Amino acid sequence: MVRAVFPGTFDPIHFGHINITRRAAQLFKEVVVAVYDRPLKSLLFSPEERLALVRRAFADDERIRVVGYNGLTVDFCQKIDAQVIVRGLRVFSDFEYEFRMALANNRLAPGIEVVALITSEEHTFLSSSTVREIASLGGNLTSMVPPFVIEALNRRFHELGETQTVVPQTSLRD
Repeated sequence: MVRAVFPGTFDPIHFGHINITRRAAQLFKEVVVAVYDRPLKSLLFSPEERLALVRRAFADDERIRVVGYNGLTVDFCQKIDAQVIVRGLRVFSDFEYEFRMALANNRLAPGIEVVALITSEEHTFLSSSTVREIASLGGNLTSMVPPFVIEALNRRFHELGETQTVVPQTSLRD
């Protein structure tokens, strides 16, 4: 049985993540969506909240398991006997980053392969940071995330108030 890990922060999960995961589930016996709990970036949702959102996204598929983790992704893969790391590629700049990470991971754990899936065209623009910014400005997210994620985002930004500084504003405000 080939077990694959799709690691990420998923802050929040969006249709691009969901698409990559479901496609990976067609290729591998089991896909473990691994929600990283201590990234080097500020997050909108806690690890528990992100896990709950990701679990809800895949509640209907027994081939997809959702777990939290910390530390090196390759160490986590070895711990759960996963042979593959799945990554999604949206744009050319993703390739350079993912290529370097794949080489580093191969140096650390040569027995773990990295499989990169090209995003579906309709999700090319999607990133969690884009979703967070649009949500912070009250934009329409229906084509980007499931309804329960919209509810969670609206709730969080209501809690944070108008003066929130969690999501830096970039070009979408202009």
